Amino acid sequence: MKKFIANALVIFLLAIGLAAWIALPWVGVLAVVVIALWLPLTRSGRLALAATRIGIASLPQRWGASSVIVVGIAGVVGVLVAMLAMGAGFQATLNSTGDDTTAIVLRGGSQAETNSVITRDQVPLLGTLPGVARDAQGRALLSAELSQVVNLVSRADGTDVNAQFRGVGDMAWAVHDKVKLVKGRQFKPGLREIVVGEGAQGQFRDMEVGKTLTLGNQAWTVVGVFASGDAHDSELWTDVQTLATTYQRGAYQSISVRTEGKDGFERFKAAVAADPRLKLDVETTRAYYSKQGGGLNKLISILGTVIGAIMAVGAVFGALNTMYAAVATRAREIATMRAIGFRGLPVVTAVMLETMLLALVGGLLGCAVAWLVFNGYSVSTIGSNFSAVVFKFHVSPGLLWSGLKWALGIGLVGGLFPALRAARLPITTALRET
Repeated sequence: MKKFIANALVIFLLAIGLAAWIALPWVGVLAVVVIALWLPLTRSGRLALAATRIGIASLPQRWGASSVIVVGIAGVVGVLVAMLAMGAGFQATLNSTGDDTTAIVLRGGSQAETNSVITRDQVPLLGTLPGVARDAQGRALLSAELSQVVNLVSRADGTDVNAQFRGVGDMAWAVHDKVKLVKGRQFKPGLREIVVGEGAQGQFRDMEVGKTLTLGNQAWTVVGVFASGDAHDSELWTDVQTLATTYQRGAYQSISVRTEGKDGFERFKAAVAADPRLKLDVETTRAYYSKQGGGLNKLISILGTVIGAIMAVGAVFGALNTMYAAVATRAREIATMRAIGFRGLPVVTAVMLETMLLALVGGLLGCAVAWLVFNGYSVSTIGSNFSAVVFKFHVSPGLLWSGLKWALGIGLVGGLFPALRAARLPITTALRET
């Protein structure tokens, strides 16, 4: 019973330590510094280094078993980093959309464009409010917009995919100043012409300049390609009045407004709130698009962590089996070292260092695979408007560091109990084994 309680306490403390290691990098760094100083400066540390060198020298003789640790941990780290990189890439795309000086106006209480309705008579009122930027001719930089979900054919597998077909006003190119035409020309108002984002062109078929699409039972011609480096790259743009006529829409869904800097945005927002004719909500485009990906990013992070934890459990058991087998194979060797003066602490440390070294190799391998395969990989997912958002995986240094911490945490758990067994192994019994 005492042994059971002692083991349970060790596991509990180990779990707390592992959680602290994953959540608080400075704890792990402090531990590494202490160990790094202890190894060369103390007799026990030097004995542990000597025992570690003996264990590492024997690795080629048991490389098959040791590779179980390396490959298992590499798989955990690769999957975890890839999942988190997907969420980070999606959120980064949305965070880069818009800025702090461009306002998006929605109906009061609306969380997204899909459930917002703005009547046409409210648009001229918005253009007269203080804080709205104007062009050289004195026209308000304001774009009344509609969003229509349409079906397009995926370039990858030929399946139908939802895409966002956005109708924009005459000032859209000045309001959305990140959007730049890279091929062809702009659409002409009143004609069924489309310009497509580079992301949409890469994901959907028939997006080349000169191609004709059938949308809303009407033929539309692709006349240009634009790039924005954000969520708009996934969209198709056309004249808002032409889109409204095609889909029989009598109102707008959002108004994008370029303001006179951050102070101009605050003045514009206050003016909208003070006008009883405008029951509308105003926020910056950066804040609006950042919020749209919060739920999905959180879900991806949770799924990635859960999947990584499940795989980590398997990797821990693989490490335990491998290191227990290594300890059993080297029983006479370990007993001999203890008989000539190696105490329990150097032996425990040697086995732990060997396991952590294998875990580090596995972690580096998993990080390398995640970086080479997934960093910059372009995919699409469903955004807040139920249409595809094209984005790229973003394998950041922070994610790679998290992957390495997971790898070392798995090595710590997988090596502890075999190390304790090696230190407790009776010397006389082990020396009599053949």
